[in-house]
Amino acid sequence: MRSDILRTLFSRRMLVALVMGFACGLPLLLTMSVLQAWMKEEGVDLSVIGLFALVGLPYTVKFLWAPLVDRITLPFLGRRRGWLLLFQIALMVSVGALGMTRPGTHPGMVAAAALLVTFFSASQDIVVDAYRREDLADEELGLGSSLYVNGYRVGMLLASGGGLIMADFMSFRMVYLIMAACLVPGILTTLLTPEPPKPEGVPRTLREAVFQPLAEYFSRQGALWVLAFILLYKVGDSMASAMTTPFYLDIGFSKTEIGTVVKLFGFWATLLGGLGGGVLMLKLGIRRALWIFGILQGVSTAGFAVLTWTGAVVPVLAAVIAFENITGGMGTSAYAAYMASITDKRFTATQYALLSSLMGVPRVIASAPTGYLATWMGWPLFFLSCALVAIPGLLLLLKISPTRFRNP
Repeated sequence: MRSDILRTLFSRRMLVALVMGFACGLPLLLTMSVLQAWMKEEGVDLSVIGLFALVGLPYTVKFLWAPLVDRITLPFLGRRRGWLLLFQIALMVSVGALGMTRPGTHPGMVAAAALLVTFFSASQDIVVDAYRREDLADEELGLGSSLYVNGYRVGMLLASGGGLIMADFMSFRMVYLIMAACLVPGILTTLLTPEPPKPEGVPRTLREAVFQPLAEYFSRQGALWVLAFILLYKVGDSMASAMTTPFYLDIGFSKTEIGTVVKLFGFWATLLGGLGGGVLMLKLGIRRALWIFGILQGVSTAGFAVLTWTGAVVPVLAAVIAFENITGGMGTSAYAAYMASITDKRFTATQYALLSSLMGVPRVIASAPTGYLATWMGWPLFFLSCALVAIPGLLLLLKISPTRFRNP
């Protein structure tokens, strides 16, 4: 059994999932924190910098053009790899083009280039999600999703942390050109990896590509329960995360302690949790993993209340962060694997794009009032309440039996 796990872990399919995750995570912060730092350095007004958050809109509405990816097969490399290569080359060019703009004098050009980056990045996400679902066997989705998520986080770290550090030693233009070059491994992977088998019954018209994914999904028993589960499973975790930095500062931790323990140490704990969760899912299966990881996720959220009683004690912070990030990484891996597992392979791009867009709703909506809640309740009760908010999402697992809600 151990040799089977190692063989799966080091297979071609898992390596592709890891590299594709890296390629998807890298562009995200190039239009957010890194671009904000560049614009601030160039003297751009803060109100204009704030408006640049709108360039991230393609990530939330990517389901609008996902049906085109399901419907149209390009005349090279196949149904998935053809689109993937096209979007990856366009993304690399647009990142380089963003680096050639001048934020201080031509913010409009910067906005246009940044919008191209987010559009092609979101488009790459669509195809990578579809490819991963179709390339991996059902029992491999947990581990493959965890490696994808870990690769995504490494890409984000390289772009944000690495990009800002490099900007102290070279121009932002050079930083963006280097980041564009870092997308080459994704392109090489697309060229070298095989095309997954094309399922029977793929859409023959654009109308079918738009409407059949919805009709197929809502024809399943328990479809609404599944949507409710996707909305609620990580809502408590999202609410707690929105307030952690003000919480750390409020109870007396220094910014250096937060940066060292929460960001650096916590990053590696999250990677460990994601990888460990993926391996465990090979044995547990996705459904049991959702139960176990979800319970641990809720308990770890309650762990922040411990810090309110101990105060600014660094070893306690490290223990709380390790537990929270490991269980959070496990929960995210199981969550992503579950969403992939319920898509119909005929419409993977469209259905996964819709589900992943829905996944982001609670992160925005539920996190918005957290500041008021923390002020009203106080920190201990706030974090305990966030832990209890996880219970409805867990109970919905009773309603989404995989034998009654399964893709063909």
